[in-house]
Amino acid sequence: MNAGKLTAAQLERIQKAFDDLPFARLIGIELDQINEGVATLGLEVRNDLMQNHGVVHGGAIASLIDTAAAFAILSVLPGERVTTVDLTISYLRPLTTGRARATARVVRAGRRLITVSGEVLDDGGKPLATALTTYIKI
Repeated sequence: MNAGKLTAAQLERIQKAFDDLPFARLIGIELDQINEGVATLGLEVRNDLMQNHGVVHGGAIASLIDTAAAFAILSVLPGERVTTVDLTISYLRPLTTGRARATARVVRAGRRLITVSGEVLDDGGKPLATALTTYIKI
């Protein structure tokens, strides 16, 4: 994990939160980079993530984006509990091999709602999906 502008205590808290995420472990999401308000997570293509037509299932891509968004928020709102209210994804091209990388950026953190944009790229930097998501503090 590469980081910038975060303290050692913040990085430790973020790493612990990531390590405590059983669903992310189940599908193989990895924390690549985290900065203030930005998180990049990766996912290696595996056969068990494919749908019937030989491409990575959209749900795996959605989970990758949603998890990246949650960690981008965690980097700016320590101690807050949040949950997804809305996740709108545009799938741009299929992924069949390699690794997907989702980068999420906090666009606005209001009193109750947080808006995050995200993009998923393949190994060659080609866009696979874009997303806009809203979280609510709980």
